[in-house]
Amino acid sequence: MPCNKPKKTPGHPTKSHVVKACKDGEEKIIRFGQQGVEGAGKNPKTEKEKARRKSYYARHNAQDAKPDIMSARYWSHRTKW
Repeated sequence: MPCNKPKKTPGHPTKSHVVKACKDGEEKIIRFGQQGVEGAGKNPKTEKEKARRKSYYARHNAQDAKPDIMSARYWSHRTKW
């Protein structure tokens, strides 16, 4: 599996994506995202999508400084939201 390239995992029972995160010679397999749920995307169009995105950021404290590339939060934010 190539470094830092997220892939969908439709066969996994709970997580929707997997990535092999690589940083400074360290490698880590990270599974993230709830299976069957789509994020609101980078440009939410409806008020409901905007509210979902705002709620996601509130739950995951994503308004803080940029998360580490070796965290599920980083990959979820980058891939799904």
